[in-house]
Amino acid sequence: MEDKLLKAIQLRKDNKPDQALTLLAELLKSNPDDPNVNYQMAWTCDFMGKESEAVPFYEKAISNGLSGEDRKGAMLGLGSTYRCLGEYQKSLKVFDQAIKDFTEDRSLKVFRALTLYNIGKSEDSVGELLVQLLDTTNDQSIKTYEKALRFYSDKLSETWK
Repeated sequence: MEDKLLKAIQLRKDNKPDQALTLLAELLKSNPDDPNVNYQMAWTCDFMGKESEAVPFYEKAISNGLSGEDRKGAMLGLGSTYRCLGEYQKSLKVFDQAIKDFTEDRSLKVFRALTLYNIGKSEDSVGELLVQLLDTTNDQSIKTYEKALRFYSDKLSETWK
C-alpha cells in the first residue's frame, strides 16, 4: 500500500491528478479508514478544484487519527475548504482547534484571518495579519514602525483626540 500511496502523491506533484485520484480510489476500496489515504485523497480533490468532494476525506483523515505535520496540513486544508465553500463557522472552528494543536504555525493564523474577514470581523482579520507580518518581515521600512504598528494592531478603529 505504501508504494501506491507514494506513487499517487508523486502523480499529483507531477500535475497528473486524474491518475493520482484513480490510484487513491483503488487504495480506499481496500483501506477505507486509513487516515493517510483519506488525507491524500482530500488533498488531490482540493488540487483539482473539487472542494466539496474533499471535505469528507479531510474529516475522515482527521477523525481517524492522522497525526503530526499531515494532521496540521489536513486541518489547514479542511478549514480553508470550508471557507471556500462559504461554511465560515465550520472553518473558524477548525482553525481555532488547529491553532490550539499547533500554536507556533503562522499559516494557520493567516488562513484563520481570511475566515475572520469573511464573517465580518475585518478589524480582527487585519490585526492578525499585521501581527504576522511584523513577526516575520525583515523589511527595514516596516521594522522602523514596528512599535507603533503593534500598538495599533488591536486598536484599528480607535481614534485619539
